[in-house]
Amino acid sequence: MIRILLAEDDESMRVYLARALERVGYAVVAVDRGTAALPLIEAERFDLLLTDIVMPEMDGIELAQKAATIAPEMRVMFITGFAAVALKAGKAQPEAKVLSKPFHLRDLVAEVDRLFQTEDRHGRL
Repeated sequence: MIRILLAEDDESMRVYLARALERVGYAVVAVDRGTAALPLIEAERFDLLLTDIVMPEMDGIELAQKAATIAPEMRVMFITGFAAVALKAGKAQPEAKVLSKPFHLRDLVAEVDRLFQTEDRHGRL
């Protein structure tokens, strides 16, 4: 099973995204900040870091950069509501996908599926 570490400071968005990804078969561990994600990355294996860019304590770009040294095989996808920040993220992490808010859950699932080249079996969202 593909494991996703979700770092999102907005509680309702975090719960919403985690439920949607779990509903289509992904295992999700969700945290409310980058500083909470780092110890998990050190202790466990995740296939994807799905992180908001703008968060308190440590932004998603810094989190992704630190995660890359700890778990270089882990993929990264940014979610953000700030287009200018998304452009900066693209430069900081060229292999990372950036998904701009607002987005439909279908789009999120499709992007995650694409990362792992899974079959399109999530048409029910």
